[in-house]
Amino acid sequence: MTDTNERPAVTVIGMGNMGSAVARAYLERGYRTTVWNRTADKAEALADAGAAVASTAAKAVAASPVTVLSLLDNTAVEDVLESVGDAASGRTLVSLTSGSPAQARANEAWATEHGAAYVDGKVMGDPPDVGTSRISLAFSGDRDAFEAVEPVLTELGSLTYHGPDSGFAAVEFNAQVAMGYEFLIGYLHTLSLVEAEGMDLEAFTDRLAGSLNGYAGLLRMMAGAIKSGTYGPDLGSLDVQAALMDDLIGHRESTGVETVRMREVKSLMDRRIAQGHGDQGFSSMFELLRLRP
Repeated sequence: MTDTNERPAVTVIGMGNMGSAVARAYLERGYRTTVWNRTADKAEALADAGAAVASTAAKAVAASPVTVLSLLDNTAVEDVLESVGDAASGRTLVSLTSGSPAQARANEAWATEHGAAYVDGKVMGDPPDVGTSRISLAFSGDRDAFEAVEPVLTELGSLTYHGPDSGFAAVEFNAQVAMGYEFLIGYLHTLSLVEAEGMDLEAFTDRLAGSLNGYAGLLRMMAGAIKSGTYGPDLGSLDVQAALMDDLIGHRESTGVETVRMREVKSLMDRRIAQGHGDQGFSSMFELLRLRP
């Protein structure tokens, strides 16, 4: 039997649904797992599974070379870090908490000031899937620190490292999630139109799902055009697309479906055409979305 002290050690702070799943994944894989939660009874629930429950966040961090923070938001991370203080020295902190790129960089600065290494991470998946390939985790930050803790993090799912800028994991996560919301709200608006015309929603969705694979090549082409600044007539020229938008807006108005998003697209097209770029395609409207200093 392996001596308890020979097993790898990890600390998990935050016993919400995700943090508890992370802690259980480590326990199931034989890690000496220390846990801490602001509300003590949530941490105590892990004691029956074999976790050691620390009385303070500082003691929890001191108990292991690696601490995983899975908290509600970055404000909670900041509160924990403040309470940990110098106990973080010589340790590696890995945050799986949602937040902005700027917050990740601020956390890294705090860790550096207190003699700790910091890796920022974001989880794409659901707590029941932690520890399987169905969970995707994005990481960024100091490469040496990441590579040192990679074997520990691999226990949780499929990893992607996005580079030494600690904010990049948050950029990846926020962009992926935002794209999902943009797509899904557009889908709901479209279903409103289909329903208003009396067509079957499920049959329409089956047809729509069958066409989605065709967008992969278009997205790659658009990204290439934006990177190079050379815009061809993808989806057709804006001059032609603008006329189509009038039809789409009119159709929605006739069925009582809101037109805010379609009017926004039409407004961008009109602005780009007015700039003399009516021969370019949809991707060229990216130029109107850039934040200018």
